[in-house]
Amino acid sequence: MAEEYYSDYKSYERQRGPLFATTLLDGCMTVLTVIVGLTMTLTLLVPYIHPAKVKIFPMLGLIAPGIFVATIVLVLYWIIRWSWGRAGVLLMLIAVGCFHISLFYRGQFRRTYGEPNYDRTFKVMTYNVRYFYDDRGETSPDRISRLILRLDPDIVCLQEYNAAVVRQSAAFTNLLKNYSVVGTSGTVAAGPMVILSKFPIVQSDTIPTAGASMWADVRIGDEVVRIFNNHLHTTEIKADDDEFLSQRLYLTDSTRWAKIRSIIRRHRNNSVLRAEQVDRIAPVIAATRTGYIVCGDFNDTPVSYVYRTMARGAEDAFSECGTGYSHTYRGFFNTLRIDYLLHSSGFRAVSYATPFVTYSDHLPIIVRLQKRM
Repeated sequence: MAEEYYSDYKSYERQRGPLFATTLLDGCMTVLTVIVGLTMTLTLLVPYIHPAKVKIFPMLGLIAPGIFVATIVLVLYWIIRWSWGRAGVLLMLIAVGCFHISLFYRGQFRRTYGEPNYDRTFKVMTYNVRYFYDDRGETSPDRISRLILRLDPDIVCLQEYNAAVVRQSAAFTNLLKNYSVVGTSGTVAAGPMVILSKFPIVQSDTIPTAGASMWADVRIGDEVVRIFNNHLHTTEIKADDDEFLSQRLYLTDSTRWAKIRSIIRRHRNNSVLRAEQVDRIAPVIAATRTGYIVCGDFNDTPVSYVYRTMARGAEDAFSECGTGYSHTYRGFFNTLRIDYLLHSSGFRAVSYATPFVTYSDHLPIIVRLQKRM
């Protein structure tokens, strides 16, 4: 009898260790779930609140993809643990945020067979060329001109255009002969922009109160379409900042907290400036009586006040026909989509691509648009 008693006691002792560890893990994951759930809730509010009102919101928009991934991982954990209450709350947040997820990632859920219908289509390209300088500081207009010739877009919107460098490039100068060209001189915070068009340009102008947007009316067939080219205020996240984050120098740098605070402060302050710009640009776009296309470098993520305000009433080409996870900025771990092509409901996007080239710190976007019947 005594032997059986001690045998049962030892068995209980062996079970108590794993049971305690599981309980402790569940407790830690519960705390993490509360933190992530609250953060996810705030992130869903980011596009609807002007960044000047809540200082933390611009940073939440920047890390939104990571927050969505953390929420999904926690849902899977609680499903495995058969804790449907915790999983259900997080699933509700994911369901509410499904629209935001589609702005970062678009899966290809069905196969298409045969050649796509490209009748009545034309190509539009938008590209921040960083004044035609690559990562090594070498000029890139020759390579960019070859890229444009290969892609053969009908309309090209370029940001941070450097006319002085272009004049030294015979290849780019010859390329310009294929297009009608209009542009701006730019500002300190947003460099010169140009619109190139194979279609006739009827008229063009800038939005003077914004200092970061221009437009051109082009005649496509018997219809006039307004093209908006935008370059909103820079993030002021420099190459040194990107290296500091991407190479994890903050782990050893003794001044890391000062640098992190500087990055956060600059990002927050410039988010406010971009919001003020888009508050002046968006009404002009909304008042456009023709079909329109909105291109450019917004310097903000899809989970932002800037994107929501600019995209109101328009369709996002990536959300229509992009695939996979999209990024257009070659930095910050290749996680940022800050360049866009939006359009009015009279068109639909039938192809979307971001060719990976290293001629700038951004990637070009090339979209084929089709006139709706």
